[in-house]
Amino acid sequence: MIDLSAPQISDDEKNLLLKPEVGGVILFARNFASLPQIESLVSEIHAVRMPHLLVAVDHEGGRVQRFHDGFTTLPPAAIYQQSYQHDKQKGRQLAATAGWLMAAELRAIGVDFSFAPVLDLAHGVSGVIGDRAFAASPATVATLAYAFMHGMAAAGMSAVGKHFPGHGAVVEDSHIAMPVDHREFKVIFEHDIIPFQRMIDNGLPGIMPAHVIYDKVDQKPAGYSTFWLKDILRQRLHFQGAIFSDDLSMEAAGVAGGYGERAEAALSAGCDMALVCNHPEGVVEAIEAIHGYINPASQLRLMRMHGQQPLTMARLQSTKRWQQARKIIDTLIDSPERELDI
Repeated sequence: MIDLSAPQISDDEKNLLLKPEVGGVILFARNFASLPQIESLVSEIHAVRMPHLLVAVDHEGGRVQRFHDGFTTLPPAAIYQQSYQHDKQKGRQLAATAGWLMAAELRAIGVDFSFAPVLDLAHGVSGVIGDRAFAASPATVATLAYAFMHGMAAAGMSAVGKHFPGHGAVVEDSHIAMPVDHREFKVIFEHDIIPFQRMIDNGLPGIMPAHVIYDKVDQKPAGYSTFWLKDILRQRLHFQGAIFSDDLSMEAAGVAGGYGERAEAALSAGCDMALVCNHPEGVVEAIEAIHGYINPASQLRLMRMHGQQPLTMARLQSTKRWQQARKIIDTLIDSPERELDI
């Protein structure tokens, strides 16, 4: 999965999208200029090949929301806990409403899925996670994340839980450093993995592993670790969905070497799709390194990530459900959230 440099596809980028090693595009704020423009861009990406390339985006709400003008401003995940503490049913309903609204608006422009929800625990030490986490309690995170996923599914979108097995207990930001979590496996499994396990048991379609080393368990980051991805995620937790690497251009991903080595390491460890963003030369290196790579099981899992049942934005916004959902979510926003471009 690769990115684009602007609101339009360049000729060089179109040539890359035609290569069989490329299976998807991830969009960023720089790719958005207006509602009609982003709809046209997604349509153009989908028209490049059949079956069409997957189009994804990080659109969680709060600090991580790529598209704004014409889209509902979504609150950070932590806000649903505030309602849940006082009224569990209301908290679940708010999370489900937000999940549906986020997914319905993205599906209206053709985006297949968002890398959401965050399943990390709010340990109170990670600035990059912060209010992106639903809560500190594993049970609360699992409950609210399931409601959010249920809302996404009702809009025709598959969820991708991140960052397995948990990014919330490290101070370092894996975008700019190599985080190391020194906890024992038993502690991680009995706390941070619980939301992932419960979401998997309830049909979670996708997972993104963390660029974090859990040094009491394995010396490789989770996204390069066959122990975490195959032994734990596939065998012990029985996860049958798609595994997406986190961005291989992040600082923590560099432990595997160059971009070709990073892509090979992610795929051989068990990822179904490797993400290379914000580094055009790295994209070319990764494509060359995995030339001829074929994994039928991965292809089948990724096919299930295609979005379903979209409405046009105009048709969506004319529905009573969208109007009510927009009103509900608007009441949760005290002030515009400042996007964190990560």
